[in-house]
Amino acid sequence: QVQLNESGGGLVQAGGSLRLSCAASGRTFSAYTMGWFRQAPGKERELISFVDWNGGTLSYAGSVKGRFTISRDNAKNMVYLQMNSLKPEDTGVYYCAAKRSGTIEYEYWGQGTQVIVSS
Repeated sequence: QVQLNESGGGLVQAGGSLRLSCAASGRTFSAYTMGWFRQAPGKERELISFVDWNGGTLSYAGSVKGRFTISRDNAKNMVYLQMNSLKPEDTGVYYCAAKRSGTIEYEYWGQGTQVIVSS
């Protein structure tokens, strides 16, 4: 069982930066692939980035590539999303999620943190 708790959202002007954090419980955190999802108003939730168990594999959606950076610290049971050059279209609720390495579906979800980017 993994419990996830996001923080770091807020209101920021376009061009600004935010750093989201996700704190995970559980002693097997390093066994999970961690993802960040975003749900924009009126849209479906989408995967925007993930990192594998040891940080060796990173992936980004095209809409955030070059602006967002995902990282994890297994010693602290933390995963981060550094978001730079934010755009109004980055507005949404950001969720941290975990899935066992090698599986398809994300099993565990945080409650989400709101990000609003003003123009």
